[in-house]
Amino acid sequence: MQEQKNITQADDEIDLIALAKTLWEGRKTVIKTTIIFMLIGLFVAIFSEKEYTASCTMVPQSAEGGSKLGGSLGGLAAMAGINLGSIGGGSDIPPMLYPRVVNSIPFQKEMMKTPLSIEGQNEKVTFSHYYEEIYKPGVFGYLKKYTIGLPKLIIKAIRGKSIEKQDEKCELLTISRKENGLIKTLNEQVKIDINDKEGYIALTARMPEAKAAAELANKAQELLQETITEFKIQKAKDQLSFIEKRYTEKEEEARKAQRNLAQFIDRNKNVSTATAQTELDRLKAEYNLIYGVYSELAKQLESQKIQVEEDTPVFTVVEPVTVPIDKASPNRPLILIIWTMFGGIIGIGMVFWKEFYGKIKLQWNNDN
Repeated sequence: MQEQKNITQADDEIDLIALAKTLWEGRKTVIKTTIIFMLIGLFVAIFSEKEYTASCTMVPQSAEGGSKLGGSLGGLAAMAGINLGSIGGGSDIPPMLYPRVVNSIPFQKEMMKTPLSIEGQNEKVTFSHYYEEIYKPGVFGYLKKYTIGLPKLIIKAIRGKSIEKQDEKCELLTISRKENGLIKTLNEQVKIDINDKEGYIALTARMPEAKAAAELANKAQELLQETITEFKIQKAKDQLSFIEKRYTEKEEEARKAQRNLAQFIDRNKNVSTATAQTELDRLKAEYNLIYGVYSELAKQLESQKIQVEEDTPVFTVVEPVTVPIDKASPNRPLILIIWTMFGGIIGIGMVFWKEFYGKIKLQWNNDN
């Protein structure tokens, strides 16, 4: 038994020595492959497009001052399949739907109008103008365009320039091909992350320039807050508008009734007939009725104004948008290390494959 164990251990040592010998004999292949991949990594690191990331963190609050997200309880409830963020406040947009809001067409079309500060431009330009007229992709952008994107370019050239006509009578939301391309770009550059467990929302925006990234993130934050607020208080605002309209109508009616009553009293100061008294009583009753409705509407109007304020959601900004100092990508040292390691692994694999293939070929020839 002991002899068998010693033999197995000796075989393992022989195998390791054989592997090390094979690797040493193929060291030139490993070195060459590693150098080639290191040079590729250096090329990628140098010519990769710079990108800056700006972000903000906020916590949505309810009208009562509580967080809309579940917090730690929300995390436990989520494990049980219950989403506390969507419970309560029937007219609210649940935070888990905020990404849908950010990726919606109306939101994206508004984001395309964001004015950005671009280096070399005397004044701010919109996001759409920047990517249509100013932006120039890097080396890899052109490589992607004329390799992966070549079929798309050929199809576009065959079709020619299509004239897109907007139907003025159509009330449906429409987008052009250019807008569709810009929307895809926006979806890649503006991201929203909902942390239901810890109860915060993180918005991030990426741009080739630092200040532009901050401006894009700030616009996304403001627009998201406006959209959620508008949705939340829309019902209360509609009710307020209705009450204001009725209040204005009753105010005019009350003034008219008051004027009619005053004119009748002035004309009939010395008249004491039953007919005059009956008409006076009727005018007073009419005025009192209209004024009572008018007074009630005035109370409802003030109450509804308060309701609109109470329903307005509050977003507590934990970490505001700041202009990034350091670029988010490319991480040149990391890129170089990864490509170098990848080259070394490929080189080692080639050496062992060559050895394995040689043995298989030799065995095949001997058998035949």
